[in-house]
Amino acid sequence: MDNPSAIQGKRVLVIEDGPTLTHGEMAYGAGYVAARRFGAKEIVDPRPFAVKSIAATYAKYPKTGPILPAMGYGEAQTRDLEATINASDVDLVVIGTPIDLTRIIKINKPSQRVRYELQEIGQPTLEDILKAKFGKKK
Repeated sequence: MDNPSAIQGKRVLVIEDGPTLTHGEMAYGAGYVAARRFGAKEIVDPRPFAVKSIAATYAKYPKTGPILPAMGYGEAQTRDLEATINASDVDLVVIGTPIDLTRIIKINKPSQRVRYELQEIGQPTLEDILKAKFGKKK
């Protein structure tokens, strides 16, 4: 995190990688972990603020829960993501996506970006899974 102490005691909106939450069916990611670890007062549910295609994403993937999936497959969906974030009643936005959303959209609230790396623990490894699914690279 750029500034972990910025989360302490704040009401935060957590944004995670969209496909990880939707297609990947993960309940949360690095942004949520950081918000909890660094003392967020509350993780605010973005669903009441979701507009258009973002609201449709929640309808299609109801297990997504109180984390905002970063969906932006085109200009309209990117605008909907921006509108959802900016309508959210929060003190801070925690961005746990692989890309820097602030380079794509304008967020009207303070934000902190979470970066992460994969650390494999145990078997199977990611390489094992990919080889089993797609075969060896020739």
